[in-house]
Amino acid sequence: ARELAGCLVLELCATRPAPRALVLDTHLALRLHSAAFRRAPNAATAAEPPCAFAVDPFTDYGSSLTVTLPPELQAHQPFQVILRYTSTDAPAIWWLDPELTYGSAKPFVFTQGHSVCNRSFFPCFDTPAVKCTYSAVVKAPSGVQVLMSATKSTYVEEEGVYHFHMEHPVPAYLVALVAGDLQPADIGPRSRVWAEPCLLSMATSKLSGVVEQWLSAAERLYGPYMWGRYDIVFLPPSFPIVAMENPCLTFVISSILECDEFLVIDVIHEVAHSWFGNAVTNATWEEMWLSEGLATYAQRRITTETYGAAFTCLETAFRLDALHRQMKLLGEDSPVSKLQVKLEPGVNPSHLMNLFTYEKGYCFVYYLSQLCGDPQRFDDFLRAYVEKYKFTSVVAQDLLDSFLSFFPELKEQSVDCRAGLEFERWLNATGPPLAEPDLSQGSSLTRPVEALFRLWTAEPLEQAAASASAIDISKWRTFQTALFLDRLLDGSPLPQEVVMSLSKCYSSLLDSMNAEIRIRWLQIVVRNDYYPDLHRVRRFLESQMSRMYTIPLYEDLCTGALKSFALEVFYQTQGRLHPNLRRTIQQILTQGLG
Repeated sequence: ARELAGCLVLELCATRPAPRALVLDTHLALRLHSAAFRRAPNAATAAEPPCAFAVDPFTDYGSSLTVTLPPELQAHQPFQVILRYTSTDAPAIWWLDPELTYGSAKPFVFTQGHSVCNRSFFPCFDTPAVKCTYSAVVKAPSGVQVLMSATKSTYVEEEGVYHFHMEHPVPAYLVALVAGDLQPADIGPRSRVWAEPCLLSMATSKLSGVVEQWLSAAERLYGPYMWGRYDIVFLPPSFPIVAMENPCLTFVISSILECDEFLVIDVIHEVAHSWFGNAVTNATWEEMWLSEGLATYAQRRITTETYGAAFTCLETAFRLDALHRQMKLLGEDSPVSKLQVKLEPGVNPSHLMNLFTYEKGYCFVYYLSQLCGDPQRFDDFLRAYVEKYKFTSVVAQDLLDSFLSFFPELKEQSVDCRAGLEFERWLNATGPPLAEPDLSQGSSLTRPVEALFRLWTAEPLEQAAASASAIDISKWRTFQTALFLDRLLDGSPLPQEVVMSLSKCYSSLLDSMNAEIRIRWLQIVVRNDYYPDLHRVRRFLESQMSRMYTIPLYEDLCTGALKSFALEVFYQTQGRLHPNLRRTIQQILTQGLG
């Protein structure tokens, strides 16, 4: 039925006497059947007089639910509101037919709450400013494994019921559920992976032992891991993003398993969110960089401690390249390039998710670390910041005031007002970061990339091909090859003879590499209308069901001369795509053909 039936019990306390109503976020996909009031929260059998309620549309991503409360309610008196509802076709809840899973055996469902989708999963205060603990009882069909982002879970087999409890306060967007044909394997003393049976051995072999290394490195930097377990569930390729930092249970798209370096970075980033984002959360989506910028900085401190500065600098160079690419597309005066974005009423906060949130935010945090002159001292500050604000939500001023209080000598020097680098300008100026990190420690890895790119773009073609053949990129790191291909993409369209020579030199080799490499080469093929390699594009799209490996290719196909080819491939493959992805690609095709 693709239906979720729920009974929500909100435990509340009035801050002033006789509040007239409770206002929550909800969604048109969520049908509310009843609302009731219970004065004594501990008396499960107490009478539950019905409450009047009204749902008023707010915007395309949600509605307001107003529940009328009894007039005699006292200040600070605990009470409960009980809501019974059914949710179908909700943006937070992704139902998958068996053929959209790897095993093709059983249906699958997962939720994705970020940023404001969970109001279609359950009525809530759907803002990162509000946090609470939660408990859940989930009944599912037999043979289905159910998991939630909770610190404790038990299964009562005779009842077929799962019990979950999250003991720390979390914002609504971090409540997550997944159910399907999932099996576990331990990968460390406090970690296990969950995956479909056919993927379990690969997931285990990739992550066994290393997650504990990352957690331990993070603890040395930022203090104890406070969520108990750190488990990872690998989701089918329909998962709409790469990874999500749900507490205790990180969601990761299975497609990334074949890309070792991307897997490492993506999981470490979600580990970092355990401190920055989950424990200390941005109070408003207008300051998402407080979670993403700090988590990116922490991720890079962890990778430096674990894999060395050169690898971290290479990954940073790769991401900053992407940031400048986005900057060129949007223009330097784009309002979304601010760290403090102004969110107009009714605008979906998910639209603010971009590289500026991550990379410009990271550059500001890195700049702060340089002001104090010692990364270890800055680690100490971040550790104190987490300890002070854990399980609360903050604004940028909280972070910056704490920084200046922790380093009084910097406050005396008025570092927040340095000309051209004022903290206020960092937050509110459009355009690229005001300062970028020194990445010279990665030059042993980035210099060969720059040299090979120059060969193909600056030297005579015969000389370039001869010299390039002496450089074995099969021994490069994934981020090196991806950076090289991104530079070629930036320069496309290239002269046809250069593309022909590149294909002769690299096409077969790149075709044997992971999907992050292959998609970049195939984008070069498409943007240069290189027909001899189009069969590789077709084969790639026939094997991919993930947003991140289909949308970029369809967008490129529909801006050039290959629209009919795109339409043909889509009609052949659409049955294997999730309906949401299918709709997105249809929109791309319609715009392209129009």
